This record gives sequence, C-alpha cells and structure tokens, in this order.
Amino acid sequence: MNFMMKTKLTGILMLSLLSLFACQKKDNPNTLSVSPSQISFSKTGSNTLMSLQTDADSWNISNPASDWLVISNTSGTDKNAQISLKVESQTLTVRTDTLTIMAGNANPVHVVVSQASSDYLYNLSTNENSFSLKRSGDSAILTVTTDAPEWAMSADADWLQLSKTAGGQGSTSVDLTAPENIGTDARTATLTLTAEHAPTVEITFTQKGEIYPNYNTSPQTPDETGMTSTAAELAAKINLGWNLGNSLEATGGETAWGNPKTTKALIDLVKQSGFNAIRIPCSWNQYANAATAEIQADWLQRVKEVVQYCIDDDMYVILNIHWDGGWLEKNCTQDKQEEVNAKQKAFWEQIATTMRDFDEHLLFASANEPAVDNATQMAVLESYHQSFINAVRSTGGKNSYRVLVIQGPSTDIEKTNKLMTTLPTDEVANRLMVEIHYYTPWNFCGMTEDADWGKMFYYWGNGYHSTTDTERNATWGEESTVDDFFGLMKQQFVDNGIPVVMGEFSAVRRSDLTGDALTLHLASRAYFLKYVTQKAKEDGILPFYWDNGSMDNNNCAIFNRNNDTVFDQQSLDALVQGANAAQ
Repeated sequence: MNFMMKTKLTGILMLSLLSLFACQKKDNPNTLSVSPSQISFSKTGSNTLMSLQTDADSWNISNPASDWLVISNTSGTDKNAQISLKVESQTLTVRTDTLTIMAGNANPVHVVVSQASSDYLYNLSTNENSFSLKRSGDSAILTVTTDAPEWAMSADADWLQLSKTAGGQGSTSVDLTAPENIGTDARTATLTLTAEHAPTVEITFTQKGEIYPNYNTSPQTPDETGMTSTAAELAAKINLGWNLGNSLEATGGETAWGNPKTTKALIDLVKQSGFNAIRIPCSWNQYANAATAEIQADWLQRVKEVVQYCIDDDMYVILNIHWDGGWLEKNCTQDKQEEVNAKQKAFWEQIATTMRDFDEHLLFASANEPAVDNATQMAVLESYHQSFINAVRSTGGKNSYRVLVIQGPSTDIEKTNKLMTTLPTDEVANRLMVEIHYYTPWNFCGMTEDADWGKMFYYWGNGYHSTTDTERNATWGEESTVDDFFGLMKQQFVDNGIPVVMGEFSAVRRSDLTGDALTLHLASRAYFLKYVTQKAKEDGILPFYWDNGSMDNNNCAIFNRNNDTVFDQQSLDALVQGANAAQ
C-alpha cells in the first residue's frame, strides 16, 4: 500500500473517532438536582436554605422575584451548594414566582417560591408596652422602631407630654414626661402609635397617686404680719439656744425617757438663765395613723402648747421632726424616696397648719440627723427638704414667710461642706438656714467606754491637760479643729447670707471621776463649752446646747427638770460667757 493510501485511511479513522466521541457526549448530559422544589415563606418573612448538587462546571439561578426575594448566590462553581433565600418584607396578597436553575447541559430545574399574605406591609414596635411613673413626677424614653416610611402617635391624656408625635423609618427616641400627680388616685394614659399598613401599637402609662391624703385643706393667703425678718436678720436676734432634749421626741411618750412633762416653769427658768432660743426635738410618727399619716389632734395641740410657753417668754423656737423611729433619717435612699417624701409632705402640712398663726419667733426644721454619705443620698435628702419647704409654704398665712431650717448630710460639718453644694428651691427669698451639729472629738463629747479605734478623753483644750492622767488628754479635735470646721461653714454659707444653726453640741459630764481628775475635767468641759459657743457666734453660727435632762454620769443636763432649778451652774456660766464674749 502506497503512502497516499495510508494517509487517507488515517484521516478517515480520526474522523470516525471524533464522531464517536461527540455522540457519546450528547448521550451523557450533566446532572443537576435542587431541593426543595417548592418553598413557602410566612407572611412576616423568613430565611430558608436550598440545596444544589451538579457535576457541571458552573450553575446559575434566574430570580424573577428579586424585588421581594433575596438569594445569597445566584451563580457559582460549587458542585454542592447551600443557598440562602430570605424574605424580609410583607405583602397584602399572596405572591408566587418560579426560580430557574441551570447547570451545564443539564435540564433546567424549576423551584416555586411563594409568600403568604399579611394584614400589614410594615413592622411597627416599641421598646416597652407599659410604664409605671412616680407620683412626684417622672420621665421615660420610648423607642419607636419601624420600616414604614412614617408614623404618628397621640396620647389620650394631656398630662403625658411627648417630645415627638411623628417620625419616619428606623429607630426614634421619644421623651415622655409626667408632672407630679397631686390627686390621691392613680391615673392612666394610653399612647397610640400608628403607621399606614402597619399594626397599631398601644402603650400604657400608669402614674401613682398620693400615698396619703392631702392635709392642706385650708390654705390661707400669704400674711407677712410679724414675719418681716429675713433668715439673716432673725439669726442676728438669736443669742444662745438650748435643746429640750429627750422629751417631746421620746419614743413611748413625753416622759418615757425619764424627764417629767414639760412645764411653763421650766421654760421660764431657761429664759431667766440667759437663753433666748429653744430647739424642740419632736416625734410625730408614733402619734400618726400608719395608713393615712394623720397625726393625733391632741398631740398637735400638746406640741403647740409647749411652743406657746416659749413664745410667751419672747423666745425663738426651732421645731423639728427628730429621729422619729428613723423613717426619714435612715432612709435617704432612692428606693424609699417616694414614700418618705409622701410622709414628709403629709406631716408638715399638718404641723404647719396647726402652728400657722405663730409669728417669726417660730422656725421649722425639716429633720434631725439624716444619714447621708454620698452625692446620690444627698440628692435624695434634698428632695426631702424640698417636700418640707413646699408643704409649709402651701399652707399659706404666716407660713408663706416663715424661716425654715434644712439639715446638712448627717449634720456633719465635713460632709456638709463637701456634699451640700446646692440648696432646695424656695418661692420666698432669704428665708432658709442650714443646720449642723458638733460633737468633736467624740472621744471627749460622747464616748463612754474605750474602743479599738480610740480611748475616752477627759481633758480638752490648751491649759486643761492632765499631767498625771495623760492617756485621757485629748490628742485631736481641739481648738484648731473648732476654728477650721466653723470656718468652713462661715465661708460656705454665712458669708453668702445663709445663717448656720449648730442645732446640737455638748460634752458628757463624767461625774464618776473624783478628786483632782473631776475638778480638771469639769473645768476642761466648761472651757470646751465656752470656746465652742464663742467661736460659733464669731463665725455667725447659732449655738444650741444639747441638754438631755439627765443628771447622771455621762450625761449633759444643765437644769433639774424635776424641781425647775439649775443643776450645772458651771456649764451654764460657760455657755453664757461664750455667747456674750462674741457680741
């Protein structure tokens, strides 16, 4: 066979093989499977997965529902693919479309997708569905979230104030404010939130009513008769004050702590001894109805009777709510704030109404020694003082102008200097005083047995230390401390026209000592009283000596209340000398 023939036969053979391969390929198409073949979405939309398997080099998906159906991948080369399908919108009518999936020369696969109809096209929601508001006035933040182009809302009560009444797509914060609810009943408001093609949302707001009834039942028009002095002018008239301690504030009744019932003769003696002002610590809670906070009428009249004793002697009187079981004193906390403010208001409405006709000789004091250690508690205490001021002023008459005394935190000078940076609001100017107490050093003033942190001091002040009983000499808190502490109050308040009342100060009388030790102690104690009184007066601070009526060891009576005589002439003389020396 010649060369030409061989070449021709080889060509024919190659063509035959190519034809055979082509026929084999046409007879073996690519594989393609997809599941599920039907996918249904809820009316609110959802996510689901679709599985695709193929031996083709690539695949693609035709999505005619792209305006409402989101597909994670519409093409790819992965031979085993998991494809995410997501619907986020809603439809008012059922909607259906068909996806077409193609891979190589495989037969196309069709998947039917549908979504159920909804009553709405858009979502509309808020962060809360209900709010409970404080009676004293409160605020809240409502967050509106929607995919609707616009929304609107309204309240069915005008006491609920809204910072916004309309908005648009996305999240919007709305500030809501409710003023004080002065009614005894709780009140409710409903806020209605709407958007076209979106569900209506209702939010309920409930505000508590008064815990106790309103006792300001007979307010009078302001009466300035006999009330013309400002706080500073009144302070200038007070020379030396005395405490009727352990009497009207005693738990269990006026005589429960060992003192006799207060008489006019005792008050006369106090006046004759050189005092022209009396602080009356007083309990009210034990005489009040627990459910209504109504104070017994006979107790109100008894306190008024004692006040009258003082006024009849032309004395100035500070009447307070004392420890009183601690309902205020130990509860300067946010969790107790609303109920304490309610009782403070109820009590002072009754006290102020009963005492309203006394002239400027009577001052009211909000509390005694409210326990406060930080700024948060101080803010709570300030709200208690504000309730006190508001309640007194609301009764009108002479109370519209009465000088009022508010207590520093724990009546501690250092805490007051640090934490009492503002005063409550008063509708009448220049009628507030600030109160502090002074028992420094406690080792000398009140300590009755040694402790881990220190020993009792029997002797205080320059020239009054013992040379034989040296461990009982004061090692801190002497004259320079008095000067520094009182200087703080002068700078912070007095120099700014705000008088300061030193509502309590004293040092226990250690009468169990004997001989030279007792003599030196008593002399040292008298020096303490004179020095503190004089320095207070020099710095514009009004001194009120704490007399608890007890003549026993480690007590501080000046007067024998059983027979209306002077018990401690040495201390009395020191106090009067200190007050007069500063004039």
